[in-house]
Amino acid sequence: MKAIPTAEQREFAASLRALLSAESPVSLVRALDDPHADRSTPMLWKALADAGVFGLAIAEEYGGSGGSLQDLAVFYAEAGRALCPTTVHSSVHAALAIDQLGSPDNKAAWLPRLVSGAIRGTTALCSARDAAIVVPVLRADSAPTHWRLNGTADYVADADVADLLVVSATTRERTVVFVVDAHATGLSMEPLELAGAHRAFTVQFDDVAVTADAVLGDEQAGVGQDALRRVANTAVALASLDLVGIGEAVLERTVDYTKLRHQFGRPIASFQAAQHLVANMHIALAAARLAAQSAVFWIAHGRTATRETAVARMHAAAAARLITLDAHQLHGGIGYVTETDLHLWSERARLGSTLGGGADVAAAWLEETLADTAARREPR
Repeated sequence: MKAIPTAEQREFAASLRALLSAESPVSLVRALDDPHADRSTPMLWKALADAGVFGLAIAEEYGGSGGSLQDLAVFYAEAGRALCPTTVHSSVHAALAIDQLGSPDNKAAWLPRLVSGAIRGTTALCSARDAAIVVPVLRADSAPTHWRLNGTADYVADADVADLLVVSATTRERTVVFVVDAHATGLSMEPLELAGAHRAFTVQFDDVAVTADAVLGDEQAGVGQDALRRVANTAVALASLDLVGIGEAVLERTVDYTKLRHQFGRPIASFQAAQHLVANMHIALAAARLAAQSAVFWIAHGRTATRETAVARMHAAAAARLITLDAHQLHGGIGYVTETDLHLWSERARLGSTLGGGADVAAAWLEETLADTAARREPR
């Protein structure tokens, strides 16, 4: 595994940083806190589509750039640094889910439009509290010409701006994944109260009709739990890199501030106690970055990588908590004044390190994988 970024990746990261600095400034992040804000962010969306961000890990035959998940990982780190709206992440994840689970016909039907930014998507494939839970919450009933979906999907991120939802449902024999029109008859949404500018919804399916061509993969065989878990792990691993980007931004702001803030006639950066805090922030961030890159690497190479994803989430969630709390301490009272903007990264870190499960939940994933490995090694 190549943990050190290549010159090409560093150059790509720099170009993304410049793009996000211009199109996703802090003023946009603040504006999205307003419940009446235009969450479609058309200028940012167009800029990202023109830059090929939505198709970084999608094959060229489906409109993508033919890159890898590791290329997308570079974007996620920069997105966290810039507090890029989560609507982007939701749509990217929908495209990845279709790419991982769909047939060539499925991919040809939806990926070109998602990649170009013409339509937007989101997913409801795992529990927001524990990404290891991929058991469907919806019920699918077959009819001669279509399917009927019923049930409630809780905590569906950014459903209000999505054109399609990638959801799983259970029949009596199997699990089936569908691509559902977000404006379909019988589908309704209720907003949930969350911190910051993040938006999620409870989506109710009341006899929503979907045709057979909306099924991802083999309609008769359905989708296995391992495949769904790999999709969930992909989202968690990339989200861990979003947390790494948040940590990088907060650490930089904090180091700059410790050079400016003076106590007893000298900058607090000269005090050993402050230096120790900053050093711990650096160490936690480095560990989180390496763990997240490892998880993405193995998923990109075809593994489910639950162990690596668990380690990545544990390090990223812990680092996000440590870095943001110590940053507020080193900023002193001004760190709690909203005009300084530090709270924007703290809110994103708190939410991002919770969605899909925090460090404690991820530790349970790791324990399960270690137990499975030990069981396989026991003599029969």
